[in-house]
Amino acid sequence: MIMMKAVEQRLLPSLSPSSLPPSAGAGCVKHAPPLALLLRGAAVLFHPHHRPLSAHRMEALINEWLWQEKYWLPPGVRWQDIEIKEGDGRIPLPRDLIYTLPLAFTFIALRYVFERLIAFPFSKYLGVKDPIRVRAASIPKLEIFYKQNSRQPSQSDVVNLGKQCGLSQRKIQTWFRHRRNQDRPSNTKKFCEASWRFVFYLVAFTAGLGSLMNSPWLWDHRECWRGYPKQPVAEAHYWYYVLEMGFYLSLLMCVSVDVKRKDFKEQVIHHIATLFLIGFSYCANYVRVGTLVMLVHDSSDFLLESAKMFHYAGWTRTCDSLFVVFALLFLVTRLVVFPGRVVYTTLVASTEFFQPFFGYYFFNVLLLVLQALHIFWAYLILRMVYKFVFLGKVERDERSDEESEVDDEEEEHEEDGDECSWQQRKGTINSKLASLANNCVLNNLTNQRNMNSRLPKAR
Repeated sequence: MIMMKAVEQRLLPSLSPSSLPPSAGAGCVKHAPPLALLLRGAAVLFHPHHRPLSAHRMEALINEWLWQEKYWLPPGVRWQDIEIKEGDGRIPLPRDLIYTLPLAFTFIALRYVFERLIAFPFSKYLGVKDPIRVRAASIPKLEIFYKQNSRQPSQSDVVNLGKQCGLSQRKIQTWFRHRRNQDRPSNTKKFCEASWRFVFYLVAFTAGLGSLMNSPWLWDHRECWRGYPKQPVAEAHYWYYVLEMGFYLSLLMCVSVDVKRKDFKEQVIHHIATLFLIGFSYCANYVRVGTLVMLVHDSSDFLLESAKMFHYAGWTRTCDSLFVVFALLFLVTRLVVFPGRVVYTTLVASTEFFQPFFGYYFFNVLLLVLQALHIFWAYLILRMVYKFVFLGKVERDERSDEESEVDDEEEEHEEDGDECSWQQRKGTINSKLASLANNCVLNNLTNQRNMNSRLPKAR
């Protein structure tokens, strides 16, 4: 009790409306972030006498620590300096992003309906076919090892399992390959997933470009910082932010059930970095440059998803044509426009309008993380371009899951091996039949000669 009173006395002189953002000033209870509200409830719960006053001060302590001006505002700018009158626009507040969570669940529900009512019939219309896979035989010991230990057993595991089940190592390896193929996503599932992303990226790019056509910072990137941080946000740009953040949050929630590819870890890092980037840029009022970042990313993503759709449908020429357009646009936007215009304006041009602070460094670090991912994906795309130019076609998606490729190749080799072994057996049988027939002919000729040689003597 004495400690609580000491903390309260220490906080009283330090809490003033000028040291807090508009969302944590006099109307702290009304505009406080959800985290602060939870902490206030926890303080009330664990206080010996459940005194709301101490909880209110704890909430104020959190607000004072989280919303320090040195984190969010350039040096010399205070929270009251960016307040605007009602009707002049919207100043970004953290509580505005609370709608992204229900939007994420809404996107998941819409995706479920879209894939079954639109994408699945459309896949059949385009002729998407799922390969016929051999089902693994029911062997309980192997099934338990597959689910509890590993999907790809080591050589020692194969030997032990062979002894337990009384099977050869070749049959154990074949069983695990067939079992992995059963869990692989079908072409129809991949098509539905790609079509959902195609629709969103296309709509997001079209709507984002339409909302930015009349914005001066689309053509002159220095306008991103003119008047910063007192920059009202238009309703169209606010919803552009909320919808993009809700969509990427839904992708992060579904990452465990979506098709896993080689760049699975990079995709998770990308989604997390994008969420941090969108959320922080909105709270720090980097909305203008944030809209440019989202527009650059959406400009080529829908082409990639459309190329995937036609790849799964077997439309090779259409897929290759779309891939060439996507590769050119990706390399230009991600390796030229993004670092040369967007990153440059945040790193260099912004310093002409304010001195660097914590938000400046944090935001640029997130942009550089995205740029590193762009370089990684550009390497994969250039590999596909090399195959397209020198081999005549894009054989595989470089981002396909590595395990499925190995299984496919092994299965093809197995089929080829079976065919070759049958051809060898057939050739052996034919050679034996031919030798047998030759022997029969020779025997007949020999017998005929012996009969002819005996006739004169008989006469």
